[in-house]
Amino acid sequence: MAEHHHHAPASFTRAFAIGISLNLAYVLGETFYGLLAHSLALLADAGHNLGDVLGLAAAWLASSLGSRRPSARYTYGLRRSSILAALGNAIVLLIITGGVSWEALRRLAAPEPANPHLVMAVAAVGIAINGATALMFLRGRQHDLNLRAAFAHMAADALVALGVVIGGALMLATHWLWLDPVLSLAISAIIVLGTWSLLKDSLNLALDAVPAGIDSAEVLDFLKTQPGVATVHDLHIWPMSTSETALTCHCLMPAGHPGDAFLVHLSQELHAHFDIDHTTIQIETDPAIACELESDRVV
Repeated sequence: MAEHHHHAPASFTRAFAIGISLNLAYVLGETFYGLLAHSLALLADAGHNLGDVLGLAAAWLASSLGSRRPSARYTYGLRRSSILAALGNAIVLLIITGGVSWEALRRLAAPEPANPHLVMAVAAVGIAINGATALMFLRGRQHDLNLRAAFAHMAADALVALGVVIGGALMLATHWLWLDPVLSLAISAIIVLGTWSLLKDSLNLALDAVPAGIDSAEVLDFLKTQPGVATVHDLHIWPMSTSETALTCHCLMPAGHPGDAFLVHLSQELHAHFDIDHTTIQIETDPAIACELESDRVV
């Protein structure tokens, strides 16, 4: 058997720490000024941002747990916690967005006056804080679903804050109080559309689906074309975390075991071509002995 281990990319511990600190301070300030300005929009957004702070904390915890060494009980370590955090973040973001939408519908039926100048000023600070936090996760979001979830949270918050600023400006110009809830509903729809793919991807990873970007048929064809390989069966490809992929398979090689160098080279090729990090290959040499896992119906 051959195994190829690959560790996750650079740590984002500092980004998580800065993001949580900035956003927690903003939640406290937004709550204070929301009460001062009699703005339900700011108070609702403060609740939204508090949920995102908790989401960032969960993502940070999962990132830390994922770097722990394997143990006798958790032989893969706790890498999978990053998948659970990404799934939880997607669910929380959809729930919070639903709450904001409900509040927007209520305010659409009964518009309430607020202090638009103060609302715009506080929301502008929110754009800067959330936008800066999102940029800290921009680089890692392409390779780690957990970081993508953190980016999605912060980018969504910046978008909500921008909507609040635009709504405040339009209310100042037109005195139409219904503009704020209408903008909130539009922004909520955009957030849901962006979060849906995150929810789908994280749910697929939690169910051990082949990670997006890897075609299992291409991997199977690649293995079958290796020198000396007659057939391949019991092929499994699944996520170990939001950034690492594992593969196991059985290769029938009637000419005999090819040696360790072949297995090491094959693992390196699977990593280079398909970004598969942890490879375990079982070699079988006697075609007359049927493997009990040869059938596709057997897992």
